[in-house]
Amino acid sequence: MIKPVHLTRRFFLQTSAAGFAASATALPALAANLQPVTFQLSWLHSVQFGGSYIAMKNGYWSDLGLDVSLAQGGPNAPVEPPVVSGTALVGISAADYTAAAVEQGAPFKIIAVAMQRNPFAIASLSGNPVNEPADLIGKKIGMAVANTPVLQALCTLNGIDINQIEIVPTQYDPAPLVSGQVDCLLCWETDLPVAMTVQGVENTTMLMADYGYAVHSQTYIATEESLTERRDTLVSLLKGEVMGWNDYYKDTDAAAALAVEMFPDAGLDPEAQKLQAARQVPLMFSDLTAEHGFGWFTQDTVAENIETLGLLGRQVTADLWDRSVLEEVYG
Repeated sequence: MIKPVHLTRRFFLQTSAAGFAASATALPALAANLQPVTFQLSWLHSVQFGGSYIAMKNGYWSDLGLDVSLAQGGPNAPVEPPVVSGTALVGISAADYTAAAVEQGAPFKIIAVAMQRNPFAIASLSGNPVNEPADLIGKKIGMAVANTPVLQALCTLNGIDINQIEIVPTQYDPAPLVSGQVDCLLCWETDLPVAMTVQGVENTTMLMADYGYAVHSQTYIATEESLTERRDTLVSLLKGEVMGWNDYYKDTDAAAALAVEMFPDAGLDPEAQKLQAARQVPLMFSDLTAEHGFGWFTQDTVAENIETLGLLGRQVTADLWDRSVLEEVYG
């Protein structure tokens, strides 16, 4: 499966860590009758999944009868295969990934959305900022060539000719920007800008979601069969997840500290985790989640996603999303 969006970002996260944590983590089962469930994460352990760590640490899942294992993702651990095979009940993905998998016949449904706003951003130095898409004209942007459809979508949405922007192929690293090789970078709001801030480099980010780029990220996927055959387990898993993320929202510093504590071999920098945890809040919590609850989505947000996914070459319908499990969670 072609996955152009996050591979270079993932390379950065991999190489910036001192080591890897265990591939799967679970607290000991409190009782023999707990149901074992594997939850497949999209990447290496970090506060990106802080709400799940809280759910585990606080026993929210065990209280609901589940013994949950958090399976770490990675360059050789894609999300989709274990979910398709049933090895994992739920996986963390993104709408563009899921759309690509469904095009190839995977029976996936998006059942909840953690990141209400896509984390893709244009990062620049504060002395030469990119504050809006029009500021990209005449600039050199450092990015993976594979992400050109992402930039093209942003340009299309904002009436900009992509040919007026010079694309410079770069590794996923802030160095080309800091050294002046490029004027800006295409990256995630929660990683390269965080790395620069921790190093004392003043930077500015323009969140692409603020300019029409609507692609649900950190989404929860399950198979159609699981929705039918294992619905009660799905509801319990999401209930615990919701409780964990609600706690995260109340104290992001505690969530960052927990991630560092739980995965001491993952090379997580406490200061960077703390900043990342705070920066995730406006991406994951909104007026919509305040009204309906964490993970919620509507026909309107789905329609926006379908439009942007079309610009990325992914033709999907609203059937890709299924809110029935969330509706039971909040019943």
